[in-house]
Amino acid sequence: MARGVEALDLQVWSRASGPSRGPQCRDAMAHLDSEVTEECLREDLKFYFMNPCEKFRARQQIPWKMGLQILKIVMVTTQLVRFGLSNQLVVAFKEENTVAFKHLFLRGYSGVDEDEYSCSVYTQEDTYESIFFAISQFHQLRNLSLGTLGYGENEDNRIGLKVCKQHYKKGTMFPSNETLNIDSDIEIDCIHLDLQTLSKNPQDWKNSSFFRLAFYRLLQVEISFHLKGIDLQTIHSRELPDCYIFQNTIIFDNKAHSGKIKIYFDSDANIEECKDLNISGSIQKNTQYVLVFDAFVIVICLASLILCTRSIVLGLRLRKRFLNFFLEKYKRCVCNADQWEFINRWYILVIISDLMSIIGSILKMEIKAKNLTNYDLCSILLGTSTLFVWVGVIRYLGYFQAYNVLILTMQASLPKVLRFCACAGMIYLGYTFCGWIVLGPYHDKKYQQNGFPVTDLQEFLKECGSKEKCQKESSAFLSCICCLRRNGSDDHLMLIN
Repeated sequence: MARGVEALDLQVWSRASGPSRGPQCRDAMAHLDSEVTEECLREDLKFYFMNPCEKFRARQQIPWKMGLQILKIVMVTTQLVRFGLSNQLVVAFKEENTVAFKHLFLRGYSGVDEDEYSCSVYTQEDTYESIFFAISQFHQLRNLSLGTLGYGENEDNRIGLKVCKQHYKKGTMFPSNETLNIDSDIEIDCIHLDLQTLSKNPQDWKNSSFFRLAFYRLLQVEISFHLKGIDLQTIHSRELPDCYIFQNTIIFDNKAHSGKIKIYFDSDANIEECKDLNISGSIQKNTQYVLVFDAFVIVICLASLILCTRSIVLGLRLRKRFLNFFLEKYKRCVCNADQWEFINRWYILVIISDLMSIIGSILKMEIKAKNLTNYDLCSILLGTSTLFVWVGVIRYLGYFQAYNVLILTMQASLPKVLRFCACAGMIYLGYTFCGWIVLGPYHDKKYQQNGFPVTDLQEFLKECGSKEKCQKESSAFLSCICCLRRNGSDDHLMLIN
């Protein structure tokens, strides 16, 4: 209101003076113009640094950005939860198939991996039996598997097994005479066993010279094959099923030549577009509803992106006005800290979140329509964007005094916390390397899974665990005294060694 009165007075005074005004009049005009410009700039600065509630009270400006952020939190979180449930089915299908493959193709697999490998063999006969068992199981897969599996083509566009062996070149070795003569160059031999070959007499391919292994030169035997499968459990969630290609590899590792061959099983599952899906029911309608919801999320994020970008542009323009005014009036530049005040970091965070949400939503729509299968990239984009959205809520909590104190404390302490973590991280890394080289070779990972071995005393206490049993063993009275439980009346007693 004051700014409008001053501007009106300036216009009236300018008309009254007319062209006959002298130098003093022109100086007065310039002074008044400068005051008006300064007052306008000050009011614009005050309004720019107001929170949405203060802006609404000052100029009745509706806080569109805040409303969009609140709506976006609900929309993006709902979208993430739905996609997470769908992705959980994908991960579970892959893991369950890997376990099923281990039981199908690994001879004597107990259901629990021994270490980083699945199982192991210790004799030549067991090695041959394990190799032939995997090949035979592959041939009889359709009669054995409970899943919806079929044979797939490998890299050579052939259906069947590919068996490769790595070994040193020919040499001689006599451990009894401590003599070794071997060429360290590695040779790789491969053979392809298709379904027709496997359908013949098994002794024909088992007696092949390829399977005559010289174990003192053998490094590893690798069996690779491809299988195809369809995930039907997604139908219960009213989603279209996915088609998978499993790239399975069985490795018999003999590089240590320690008398123990470790058997590794690796299954890499890739999702591919199904060529022909003909499913009737309510799945198609549900897919359309989800696509509409994802499109609405994209619209919300796009609107938020536009509004936040507009606010940053206005802030940069206001900073330029302030810098020019400060330079003209005070003949000096504004410090960097004040210049950065015009760039709202929260808006940058929101813009990054919106971009990731838009890209992730587009990928999700393509995955839902079975045009793409990149679940991992979509999970990263949607998960990170949701994280940024929830972090952005802190900005609105800062409008309340009780929460603002906490936020300011976090901002002030963050640099010191990071410096402490850097110093502590160096100490931790040094301790890790020292422990790895000193204690690592003697550390058994089995103790983490099964616990430490039971000592004789612990085993004895298990056998004599009850007071009644110890009393019956009168012949071992002295040995069973340690197994008797202490009575409550004996709490005052003290045993002295």
